[in-house]
Amino acid sequence: MSVEEIARRLSLGRLAVYAMLEQGIMPGIRLGRRWIITRHAYEAWERTCGTRGAGLVTLTEVTV
Repeated sequence: MSVEEIARRLSLGRLAVYAMLEQGIMPGIRLGRRWIITRHAYEAWERTCGTRGAGLVTLTEVTV
């Protein structure tokens, strides 16, 4: 998938998508100056709301 296509799907700018790729928030491989994002990896990331793993991360409740 192209960065432009992902930006359109997420209603973000291209620079925001590049920043997400650089920070490891979104799956992608850097090849020279290009980012390679497979459709399968992106759709899996999109299904899990961008969290790592199979679902949402549950936080333990803390009482003070």
